[in-house]
Amino acid sequence: MSSLPSERSAQARSTGQSLKPSPFHKIQRLLKDCLNFFKPDVTRSSHAPLIQPRTLRRVLSLFVFFGAWQLLCIAKFNFFINFEFLPSPLEVFGATVQFFSSDPMQHIRASVIRVLTGFSIAAASGITLGILIGWFQQIEDLVFLPLELLRPIPAVAWIPLAILMFPNSEAGMIYITFIGAFFPILISTIRGVECTDLLLLRVGQCLGATQWYIFKDVVVPGALPSIASGLVIGMGNSWFCLVTAEILAGRYGVGYITWESYVTSNYPPIVMGMLMIGLMGAFSAYAVDRLTCLLMPWRVTKKQTL
Repeated sequence: MSSLPSERSAQARSTGQSLKPSPFHKIQRLLKDCLNFFKPDVTRSSHAPLIQPRTLRRVLSLFVFFGAWQLLCIAKFNFFINFEFLPSPLEVFGATVQFFSSDPMQHIRASVIRVLTGFSIAAASGITLGILIGWFQQIEDLVFLPLELLRPIPAVAWIPLAILMFPNSEAGMIYITFIGAFFPILISTIRGVECTDLLLLRVGQCLGATQWYIFKDVVVPGALPSIASGLVIGMGNSWFCLVTAEILAGRYGVGYITWESYVTSNYPPIVMGMLMIGLMGAFSAYAVDRLTCLLMPWRVTKKQTL
């Protein structure tokens, strides 16, 4: 009489022999592996997905944006917003290919140098002056009101004075990008110093710290988050003012190409210039944000998920 399967398994285990898996067991194991693959990444910590959900959502948002734009241009949508004469993404892509097939670096280099020079001067002067205004009442009384009168003036209104004040157009263009970055950095720094926690100041005084050490070890670190926000906004504003700056006299620059295309009614390069300014502005603002985060290792932020 033949033995039962369970008896054969026990006998094989006792003798050290391995049972050959049946086709049913192979299929069962394959289905189990497939189900484990689609489970949430709780037990499979060593097998992270190739594309994170956050990255996938961001890429998907770009596809939705450009896809909707292309469909509206094809349909010549005209209800309050007219897409009939707006260049489509494919036309903008063609203008971009044509731009990069010539000599793009002379334009990109000129714009980057103007923005970085103006932003660097604005950051140095805005942070220094903002800390002094926020900490010393006498300096605020002497300086803040004239600066507050100049702050609402738009960058385009500075073009005539920039022509008159500076010996060449390059200095005037740098000045206008400086104006775009200076006031956000200044105001953010002032508010950051003024909003220093009073309890921290009292603790420093109780521990016998002098005014210099309170200023250096309490006020400045406490104002760093506001300063960082002002730097990010100021970098974006510098790129925002780039087209205005390069109206002055530029022969090179992304803003100059955008303005020249508008004068000649060549619309695809206009959108191309706008997107390039947005891309370079977003990248530079991200770089500033990452650099300022290195100065604040204690600042850890984590957003909640839906």
